[in-house]
Amino acid sequence: MRRLNVLMMIVATLSVGTLLIAVDARTWWQAAVLSTGVIAAFVASARWTAVGIPRVVRPCLIVTAAVWIVGALVMDAHTAFYGICVVGSLYTPKLPRHRVSAALGLVAFVALVGAARLLIAPEDVTDLLLRYVLIPVGSTVVVTGSMFAGQVFYDLVEELEDAREREAELAVIQERMRFASDLHDIQGHTLHVVKLKITLAEKLLGTDVRRAEEELREVRALIGDTITQTRELAYAKRRLNLSAELENAKNLFEAAGIHVRVEREAEVDWRANELLGQVLRETTTNILRHAQATYVRILLSEGGITVLNDGAGPTPLSGLSGLSTLRERVADNGGELTVEKRDGRFLTRAHFPYGRTET
Repeated sequence: MRRLNVLMMIVATLSVGTLLIAVDARTWWQAAVLSTGVIAAFVASARWTAVGIPRVVRPCLIVTAAVWIVGALVMDAHTAFYGICVVGSLYTPKLPRHRVSAALGLVAFVALVGAARLLIAPEDVTDLLLRYVLIPVGSTVVVTGSMFAGQVFYDLVEELEDAREREAELAVIQERMRFASDLHDIQGHTLHVVKLKITLAEKLLGTDVRRAEEELREVRALIGDTITQTRELAYAKRRLNLSAELENAKNLFEAAGIHVRVEREAEVDWRANELLGQVLRETTTNILRHAQATYVRILLSEGGITVLNDGAGPTPLSGLSGLSTLRERVADNGGELTVEKRDGRFLTRAHFPYGRTET
């Protein structure tokens, strides 16, 4: 947008400047002096999008001020104020401070130089006052005021652009956190299950070698599955299936000597399937890691899952960071995740507003 405005300003500056030179210049050297002011205004306009105040502005300001002084006091060229009007109005609003004072100084300079013409040729005060004071000062006030309003608009545009950049950065950070959380879910769950199965295999080596071998084969399969899930996560292809997670949870609980009971009130809505699978996986890991459970009850409904277990350990709810992360994810998808610990029992409930009555 700024580039388009700069292009328009450059075209307007050169067009109006050329027209004023053609109207006001009576000799070639007058045309040369006025052209110098227009060229300085053109250079300042071309650098307007630069951050801060470019170095070329001060020379352009000096040149256009000198053109106005020479034009008003020597050449009798009342349009010589054009260059100082353009340069001053463009960069006064961009000053880091004292903008209003600078704008008033610009207007005062234009007015004083124009008024000085009255001292040189006092014979026609009304005409000179109009051409050298009222028109230059009025034009400078109008153009400078417009640029101040435009600067406020561009400041808002820059703030919006900065906000978009911050949102993009935040989205990247959130995606990294999501990736780290998913990786923690995969690796943490697998490592704990591997530890549990290897411990069980060690106990079975002296009594049931075949069962021990079966547990070790399951460990190898679990590690292979984890490698596959990690690869799918890296390529954004990972999807959890609630049925598979439910079967996995039952096998793990039974292997740990925990009685598990699964109840289904209704088939789970497909929209909640993946997130409920994540909730079940994280809850299973927490039970195996932090509780001394003897039973687990899993209740499935159309839009939710409830997991209740005994033997709740001393770990505070704030220490279950995985569930805290899942709570945010569930909330982002319109659901609610609650956890309670009471009388040695731990309750995890996730629910989404999906039902058969929805249209």
